[in-house]
Amino acid sequence: MALPTSLNGFTVVPVIYSASSTHYIYARSHVGSKKAPQKSLPEGRTLFLCNIPPDATERELSQLFKQAGTIERVVFDVDAVEPHQEDSDSEEEEEEAEDTQGPEAGAATEPRKRRKVSKDDAPKVVPLPRKPLRTLRPAGRSAHLVFLDASSLQRALSSATKPRPWPTISEEPSGLAHYVSLYDSLRPPLDAVKEHADSSILLFEHNLQKSKQKSKYRKGEAIVDDDGFTLVTRGGAFGKTLGGGVGVASKQFQRSGQTSKRNRSAKEAKEKKNFYAFQKAEKQRSELMNLKKRWEEDKAKVEALKASRRFKPY
Repeated sequence: MALPTSLNGFTVVPVIYSASSTHYIYARSHVGSKKAPQKSLPEGRTLFLCNIPPDATERELSQLFKQAGTIERVVFDVDAVEPHQEDSDSEEEEEEAEDTQGPEAGAATEPRKRRKVSKDDAPKVVPLPRKPLRTLRPAGRSAHLVFLDASSLQRALSSATKPRPWPTISEEPSGLAHYVSLYDSLRPPLDAVKEHADSSILLFEHNLQKSKQKSKYRKGEAIVDDDGFTLVTRGGAFGKTLGGGVGVASKQFQRSGQTSKRNRSAKEAKEKKNFYAFQKAEKQRSELMNLKKRWEEDKAKVEALKASRRFKPY
């Protein structure tokens, strides 16, 4: 049974993956909304595609329709941006540019002071090795192909019914090879992981040291902890002790922000005797038990003497 060349206004584009598998893409000319026309997708030279393969890339779609003409860009449905969002972003950028230019224009007549250029010598994080992998999208997605002219769109629709092979790109593996490459990229060698971890720790320590230099403690302001106690610096930033005579911070805390750990001998807690009511009750109970135990022992001794007929009470 022969497949129809068109279906509900869409042109059927058969794509041959292999000798035994054929994929069908549905194409038609893009028709935008009259209320909110999209400037990024001009009518008359935009091709709308449905049911594209999940692992299709911009390069593969461009190679698939390159015989029709020059393709300006490929826009997937998940990457499309509404026009009002682009306009709002451009307006915000213009406002920010005006705000930044305003003070500079007014201060152009005034003598400029030399500013200290601070060089940020922050260590760079060594990235983990990555392999070029294609983006997998849900099945049944759509895409827009924007041609350079309207004649290219007509040629693409007229020649779309002919079966054509799907272009293959060796740089980005597909199928099972994609998941094998993904598995290998998620398990980099130990040397690369160690280098990445060491550089990340160096960057963290650099940022931590930089934040301590910019902290309130360095500026001479009083710091109040959760318990309400004020940390007092030795002299302060302005030659005055801040916060009153609560305590004095050591030089080690000023450098690293850590308190000194003193080796204090742990004192054994001495339990007070006969101080609580339960202690008195336990003591009386133990005395009664001991008295009863001795009474039973003495009673057993008396019975043993009676049995030996040596018992002479008088």
